[in-house]
Amino acid sequence: MVKISAVIISYNEEKYIGRCLNSLQQVADEIVVVDSYSQDQTREICKGHNVRFIEHEFEGYRQQKNWAMFQASNEIILSLDADECLSEELKNSILSVKNNWETDAYSFNRLNNYYGKWIKHSGVYPDRKLRLFDRRKGKWGGVNPHDRFMLNTGSKPELLAGDLFHYVQDSIDDHIDKIRMFSMINAGEYYKMGKNSSFLKILVHPSWRFFKSYFLNMGFLDGYYGFVICSLNAYSSFLKHVKIRKLNMKRKDK
Repeated sequence: MVKISAVIISYNEEKYIGRCLNSLQQVADEIVVVDSYSQDQTREICKGHNVRFIEHEFEGYRQQKNWAMFQASNEIILSLDADECLSEELKNSILSVKNNWETDAYSFNRLNNYYGKWIKHSGVYPDRKLRLFDRRKGKWGGVNPHDRFMLNTGSKPELLAGDLFHYVQDSIDDHIDKIRMFSMINAGEYYKMGKNSSFLKILVHPSWRFFKSYFLNMGFLDGYYGFVICSLNAYSSFLKHVKIRKLNMKRKDK
């Protein structure tokens, strides 16, 4: 049997983190929360769940997760965001591989909850995530804020049964606020990488994203909220490309 350290990064997550911690009690031998100096009740909630609570300045999503996983005592890491929790089926799957660990990493599908509704289409399910892994076999990469665990060459994950529940946003207004914040972070990352955008990309990318998620990924089957989500995902693409172009135009003006 392997020992599992659950690792969570947090900032002002009082609304969600209790549910996340409760779902980990049966499967994790240790729970480590790395917090970016929350101003709400996150610390107090964590202290009530017997976790190791560490404060660390936030430098970026992938940077924080790479730092956080090496604060754990065990090599096997179960990485969750504070607004996620394990379904009962996924708990049982993790317990099964815990007793019979056979590979370098395991992935599972993430089921997203928008505004109190579970979304089964719209390009957001199955939202497969690699979150259970041997930390010696890879590292966190990707473009902030969309981090992902990247396995070393030659390592392959297996898929576990069960969903990771993700409570994305409680309201459309919250969703729009998050899109604005994430698009700024994402645009800044691409700007640092030397990427640029154009009027054509601003026009085409959001349109294609809506068409793909609403029609090809059958977002229409999610009803009214499917239309809202697909539209806001297109808006997210629009904002990202506009902001990338704006950053590059400012650089040219200097």
